[in-house]
Amino acid sequence: MKYTKFLIIAITSLFLTACADWIYRIDIPQGNFLEQKDVDKLRINMTKEQVIFVLGRPVVEDAFDKDTWYYVYKMKRGMKKRGEDFTKELIVNFNEDNRVASVTGDFELADTFNTPLDE
Repeated sequence: MKYTKFLIIAITSLFLTACADWIYRIDIPQGNFLEQKDVDKLRINMTKEQVIFVLGRPVVEDAFDKDTWYYVYKMKRGMKKRGEDFTKELIVNFNEDNRVASVTGDFELADTFNTPLDE
């Protein structure tokens, strides 16, 4: 009798773990989704308004340093077969004139980044 209950519990748990892939889990995207073509439009000496026009508002503005904006995008996959979780970020630093001084992060900058729009 004891072995029968144990066998039933073991088989039931084995079947339930095998069914785990049948449950649909959604992907959870969070933050600013940026495309490389949008990042390619960035130029040195752009104003904050121009950056907002190209990339949108940042997810995080540093409360202690108003001259640094963080664009962060996180994708948490619901199921491993759709790919791995990932994070991409872009950090835009402004100078004292509220113009782009530097850009760092997970994106490649265009060759024209160091050419201001005024020229």
